[in-house]
Amino acid sequence: MTVALRSPERVAALIPVDNAPVDATLKSDFGKYIQGMRKVEEAHVSTQRNADGILKEYEESLPIRQFLLTNLIRDPPTSPNLRFRIPLPILANALDNMGDFPFTDPDTHRYEGPTLVVRGSRSHYVADETLPVIGRFFPRFEVRDVEAGHWVISEKPEEFRRVVVEFLQDKD
Repeated sequence: MTVALRSPERVAALIPVDNAPVDATLKSDFGKYIQGMRKVEEAHVSTQRNADGILKEYEESLPIRQFLLTNLIRDPPTSPNLRFRIPLPILANALDNMGDFPFTDPDTHRYEGPTLVVRGSRSHYVADETLPVIGRFFPRFEVRDVEAGHWVISEKPEEFRRVVVEFLQDKD
């Protein structure tokens, strides 16, 4: 959303997933995820299976763990151990501000392109009360609900793919 508002000429269509252009308080689970990710790095794991075994202690949902595990890399590529792509101290320090949205005035920043807001129906991040604000920043927005929590893509990948393809096909 920020890129579309800063440089609208670079964005043909926008698809925010379970995020709204408002400051939001992150669920307390995010700190727990950082703890688990630190344990993974401290264990010097060499496989995602081993990392998943550690993360199970911090998150029971397999789709959420799988999403977190997509951020594991070998660095350097010859290393036997995996680490997270974003340094965990940086991620941990950013948590307090991660839910902040940098724009407050939709009269000075607006994206006029097609916008699909995909929201998880069991998530609190895109409440009905935020829809008027979304409309002021993104006047051509549409909303599609997917029966999921915040982790829409991980929880319901096929439903997510379907609503995105339908949206993009309509734009041809």
